[in-house]
Amino acid sequence: MFTMRSLLPTLLFLLSCPVRCIYLESDQNTSIPEGWSNAGRVAASDQVQLTFALKQRNVRELRELLGRVSDPDSPQYGKYLSLEQLSSLVQPSELTQKVVWRWLESHGVQDCHSVETQDFLQCAMPARVAEKLLPGCEFSRYANGHQSLVRSPVPYGLPDELSEHLDFVGGVHRFPDSKMALRRTWANGKKRKAEFHLGVSPSILRQRYNLTVSDVGSSQNNSQAVAQFLEQYFHPADLAEFMKLFGRGFKNLPKVERVVGKQGCGKAGLEASLDVEYIMSTGANIPTWVFTNPGRHESQEPFLQWLLLLSNMSAVPWVHTISYGDDEDSLSQAYMQRINVEFMKAGVRGVTLLFASGDSGAGCMKDGKGGNTFRPSFPASSPYVTTVGGTSFKNPFQVTYEVTDYISGGGFSNVFEMPDYQVNAVNSYLKGMKALPPKTYFNSSGRAYPDVAALSDNYWVVTNRIPIPFVSGTSASTPVFGGILSLINDHRFLKSLPALGFLNPRLYKLQGSASSALFDVTEGCHLSCLDEQVQGQGFCAAPSWDPVTGWGTPNYPHLLTALGD
Repeated sequence: MFTMRSLLPTLLFLLSCPVRCIYLESDQNTSIPEGWSNAGRVAASDQVQLTFALKQRNVRELRELLGRVSDPDSPQYGKYLSLEQLSSLVQPSELTQKVVWRWLESHGVQDCHSVETQDFLQCAMPARVAEKLLPGCEFSRYANGHQSLVRSPVPYGLPDELSEHLDFVGGVHRFPDSKMALRRTWANGKKRKAEFHLGVSPSILRQRYNLTVSDVGSSQNNSQAVAQFLEQYFHPADLAEFMKLFGRGFKNLPKVERVVGKQGCGKAGLEASLDVEYIMSTGANIPTWVFTNPGRHESQEPFLQWLLLLSNMSAVPWVHTISYGDDEDSLSQAYMQRINVEFMKAGVRGVTLLFASGDSGAGCMKDGKGGNTFRPSFPASSPYVTTVGGTSFKNPFQVTYEVTDYISGGGFSNVFEMPDYQVNAVNSYLKGMKALPPKTYFNSSGRAYPDVAALSDNYWVVTNRIPIPFVSGTSASTPVFGGILSLINDHRFLKSLPALGFLNPRLYKLQGSASSALFDVTEGCHLSCLDEQVQGQGFCAAPSWDPVTGWGTPNYPHLLTALGD
């Protein structure tokens, strides 16, 4: 089911669709985000690249297997699949592959590439062919500053016989989310005492989270990664300068081991610099990969490109941190469910996926009834990733205990049910909190997030060879937590133990037993709707789990003891 801004696009769509053509729910949010302007229709001969997500087999079995390999009480805990084994489990049926290939070939589409798991096809074709292939599409070029994309502002149809073989077609509608790392300045002209720090740096993080000079990687089998989108990329010279300035007290690697994709040649991005510098200074001396997508064809979707790479590489880093998200309501359920399957595929291979919870607190949107409701973010709301929220020092210039960072994303999914692993923790919060937002503002039975947190405020970053202070956002907390998990993986590998993999089932069992592995954050609330009912306040922190900081921030020695065996 879909809604349109006017009747005309619907009429055009129906008229262009053959008799047995149906609307396929996919990533078809056809609204044009603020800041993007239509630069005109593309030429008929202009090339577009579309990604076809073929329906997979054995999705239910995949979900059950993920539960077993991620549950520390299961005899299958840590018994992960190879890419070849995963492919045998989920690859589409021969019928699905034949039907889709014949459909493409009947339109003259031949320039296609698949992945090892056979469940994605990426094809290049002239725009006029794409518009015949997907009746209703009208490809135009959109501009936003220096960015340029090719997208269709109207829905597409598919022949009836294709609907049971495809989940969605990517590269048609979705625009990238524009949320980036924040910078805050402190309006305080007073002189600060010498014992105060002037911003979060690796040494401050290592002090707060109890990392010693010897807490660095040493296993040859270990690796970690960040993924960069939205034309974000880092400069190797920035990383080297950052380590000279801030990494003198511990062994580290001044270079990224591998870049997957093509680096851009312009200025470095603040968020990309932040991600690389802090995963490599927290997960110190651990080989690091950077997945990057700038400079790709303007009809591609970078997030899908990253997922395709994971489906096509037999060896991938064990921990991935991603500072990327969309509003849940901007995506279709079919699209998000398929992305969840991709996360499950990573989990059964032993890969840990960490996503930033976002920098909009509980979020806010209209509820369609004249009021407001909170606005969850995806993939932060996915049940198959570990989501990282944000905190601040109680005193922003001193290493004190942590409180909620008011921007820390968190809340409850409007799409995904609450997974079993977190039911007890979340229900305890809902029953124990005396002051909750009105029930109409959130779905109390949905997947609740974040799961954990780390400092997200007042960071130093080197970008374009310039040290920049006061950088904030869960884009900072996520690589920090990821680096700490990489250190724990390092200890596990030295003991011939498997990687942590999908962390949440073990995390919630661990913290449910009153573990000291995480510093509990119990002060502060995050932001939400500016209206009379909630007055800008979302959820508030509380003892144990809460939807602002999750279970809390890492106490490394105790977390290592809890997860290192």
